[in-house]
Amino acid sequence: MDEKQTTAQPQQGCFFCTVAVPQLSALLGHFWPEQTHEHFRNARIEALKGIRSLLDARIEHLSEHAQKGTRVTVE
Repeated sequence: MDEKQTTAQPQQGCFFCTVAVPQLSALLGHFWPEQTHEHFRNARIEALKGIRSLLDARIEHLSEHAQKGTRVTVE
């Protein structure tokens, strides 16, 4: 039996992560000034911080322990 052996190893990850994003980044890097690139990077960071604050607020809300009754001092 003859088995074909391929010398090229398949890359790990999806097409978008391994091929599309690096090609798109290289292409847009030629057209966008550095200030524009930095602005959009900062905007992504701020969007992620906003999501983090929403998650923190929801976690805080779910973590609150409601008091089930009233305290009575015993003499």
